[in-house]
Amino acid sequence: MKHVKKVSRRTRAVTGGALVAAVALGGFGAYSANASSPAPAARAAVAADASDKDLTQSTHLTVDAAGRAAQAALDAARKDNQRVTVAVVDRNGNTIVTLRGDGAGPQSYESAEKKAYTAVSWNAPTSELAERLKQAPNLKDIPGTLFLAGGAPVTAKNAPVAGIGVAGAPSGDLDEKYARAGVAALGK
Repeated sequence: MKHVKKVSRRTRAVTGGALVAAVALGGFGAYSANASSPAPAARAAVAADASDKDLTQSTHLTVDAAGRAAQAALDAARKDNQRVTVAVVDRNGNTIVTLRGDGAGPQSYESAEKKAYTAVSWNAPTSELAERLKQAPNLKDIPGTLFLAGGAPVTAKNAPVAGIGVAGAPSGDLDEKYARAGVAALGK
């Protein structure tokens, strides 16, 4: 019969702690070694560069230009005693600037942004797009769009680069008149 020596609780605790520490330090060392030298695939990805055929260039309005256009639209509305909101969005539909005129209704803010987004998305005034609904009524179901007159696209080299939307006047025709005044201010 083999004699088994009983190990004290203290010895077991010290031995177990040492084992846990050794495993933890060994894991940390392996992690540190991996962190300091990236895998070959990661090094290749960092060194890779997109070729010119994989890139495209787009034109965007500056914040100053967007502000100028929005202010021109708001000024045109003020001349007619109209209380409107003007929004200018970039080619991707992101809002660059929004000016809410004194006394403009609460619904005008969102409406102006949606009109601007719709105009730049289709590169057409929203009054024309509203007419298209007669042939394709499902267009109105596209999220973020509003097919009411009052949005005008801004183009550069025949490509849309921004949209200006105006909302709050008693008619879409007036909203669009002010949006076009904003576009015209960019040519000056």
